[in-house]
Amino acid sequence: MTQNPLLQEWNTQFGIPPFDKINTEHYAPAFEEAFTRARGAVDAIAGNGEAPSFANTIEAMERAETLLERVMGVFDNLSNSDASDEMEALERDLAPKFAAFSAETLMNGALFARVANLVENRDKLGLNEEQKRVLELYNRMFVRAGANLKPDAAARLKEIMQRLASLGATFSQNVLADEKSWELPLSEDDLDGLPDSLIAAAIQTAKERGKDGPVITLTRSLAIPFLQFSTRRDLRELVLKAWEARGANGGETDNAATMAETLKLRHERARLLGFENFSSFKLDNEMAKTPDAVRELLMAVWTPARQKADRDAKKLTQMLHEDGVNDDLAVWDWRYYAAKLKKSEHDLDENEIKPYLQLDNMIEAAFDVAGRLFGLSFEALDVPLYHADARAWEVKRGDEHIGVFIGDYFARPTKRGGAWSWRFRGQSKMDGDVRPITVNVCNFAKAPEGEVALLTFDDARTLFHEFGHALHSLLSDVTYKFISGTSVSRDFVELPSQLYEHWLSEPEVLSKHALHVETGKPMPREMLDRLEAAKNFDQGFDTVEYTASALVDLDFHTGTPPSEPMAAQEEILAGLEMPHAISMRISAPQFNHVFAGDGYSSGYYSYMWSEVMDEDAFAAFKEAGDAFDPDVAARLAEHIYTAGGSRDAAALYTAFRGSLPKVEALLKGRGLD
Repeated sequence: MTQNPLLQEWNTQFGIPPFDKINTEHYAPAFEEAFTRARGAVDAIAGNGEAPSFANTIEAMERAETLLERVMGVFDNLSNSDASDEMEALERDLAPKFAAFSAETLMNGALFARVANLVENRDKLGLNEEQKRVLELYNRMFVRAGANLKPDAAARLKEIMQRLASLGATFSQNVLADEKSWELPLSEDDLDGLPDSLIAAAIQTAKERGKDGPVITLTRSLAIPFLQFSTRRDLRELVLKAWEARGANGGETDNAATMAETLKLRHERARLLGFENFSSFKLDNEMAKTPDAVRELLMAVWTPARQKADRDAKKLTQMLHEDGVNDDLAVWDWRYYAAKLKKSEHDLDENEIKPYLQLDNMIEAAFDVAGRLFGLSFEALDVPLYHADARAWEVKRGDEHIGVFIGDYFARPTKRGGAWSWRFRGQSKMDGDVRPITVNVCNFAKAPEGEVALLTFDDARTLFHEFGHALHSLLSDVTYKFISGTSVSRDFVELPSQLYEHWLSEPEVLSKHALHVETGKPMPREMLDRLEAAKNFDQGFDTVEYTASALVDLDFHTGTPPSEPMAAQEEILAGLEMPHAISMRISAPQFNHVFAGDGYSSGYYSYMWSEVMDEDAFAAFKEAGDAFDPDVAARLAEHIYTAGGSRDAAALYTAFRGSLPKVEALLKGRGLD
């Protein structure tokens, strides 16, 4: 066991995990040892004969799971970004074990009694403001986990949490299995309308799968462009239906029963904890507070968005008929005709824009903005990482080491879909200045060997979005890891990421970094102007597909849980009068945000809640007359990017902006006012 690299000190540069030494067989014994140490530490805290103090209770709990967090930090990202059958089996085995450990810790009566004692005597303890906040959040965590429940109810809640953990692992693995197994080989006759870059990416994907010729898979970077550009309506239908059928194909990977049981158990969990439904339980801890507040926001946006989508649908239907298709506009038609309409109305073609958006240049653009706003610099590191496609940078401010940033940008069969930010190590100052190690994982199409990877504008926006999350972790400046970085309310966590997207569209950023892959010339000013003029193009579609998903998520967790989620989904959409040619951004059977874990369950609305703030926050720079105004940037860093969860989210935003924004900021930003 002493030879297990996960259990040894990491004497690597900046303490980066020794990825080159870690093998799959190391995880199980490392977790076993980590659980043993964590349980021992928790028992020691609970059984401490000394009177409770912040140091011997809260700070001791901050240290209790150090090894477990370190091992999980590596495993959790790799099991999602470079999975194997062995990793997936271990994930299924670990999920209920983690749930059991969490339950036994947070339902430990002696441990909670110490926390409750500190809360009762908090005004006598001489705590600073950050310590008071940490104590408040620890107490809330215990209560929400069932620390006050009677033994029978506590035992049942523990069973529920273990089962939910297993269901979440099964759900995400089913979606990944469907994504990996489906492919559409393309013959020469199937390529009409496809840009060369997409064909090249499809050929590269085929090579990685050991096949010849171009292949379209259910990776977003292939499927969505195919729906935009393929002239073959029959093939667009095939791809769209396969995209929406992930997790709903029947057989072993079908998620219908998993969803139904998950919703039922979540409802029971909420009732045990004294809440009417799961949504009320989940939102009680967020900025929104209640399901009614969320519904009010979503419906305020839904109505004008649907009206805009209906108007756009008429234009697209006319284009469909002009192409000689005597049929209604279908879901697999929208993106194709919207792309043609964008070309017609704004003279913008994704194939015209893409050569200017080289991946490396967009990474540098994100770094450059961070330098101008926050004084950061990025130096490439030559260190072993977990995959050949990943790369790392040291993040500095002057001569000061801020942290390590890792980027993992390309799609592969072993990586789940989507994009995310994760931290291998969080920031803290309780036991010395511990600096963060964070990673951005994306699913961009990989260019053929020797060629440059190019992004769509949406890809570039995703890159900036995830880098905003990374900055939230990297810039964190608090004492306790419990509140560091992205450890904030779910409907606040998307503010730093969505806000960062705004700088991508700034002309001075694009004119510097959007350089043509062949000529090296910057994107012409007139193209920048066309991009700006088209920023709200197809906003009816974008807003409807997102808001529909958020409303389905909310309704699933409000009231009696549906025994047949797919039927309930259709009923909800019918009640909303969902446009027939637009589908949910993420349908229930592949809704990892909601069903792969608790993170965004009854919380998918949070992107829109945060958008209300991000539109208002960026307006502060516009009001100052400079997208890089140093005074506004300093306030943004102090109250948003460095503060973590050290204060209530509403208080943090108000400290930055003076007041909380209203939904009108979002409607104006999306052109729906």
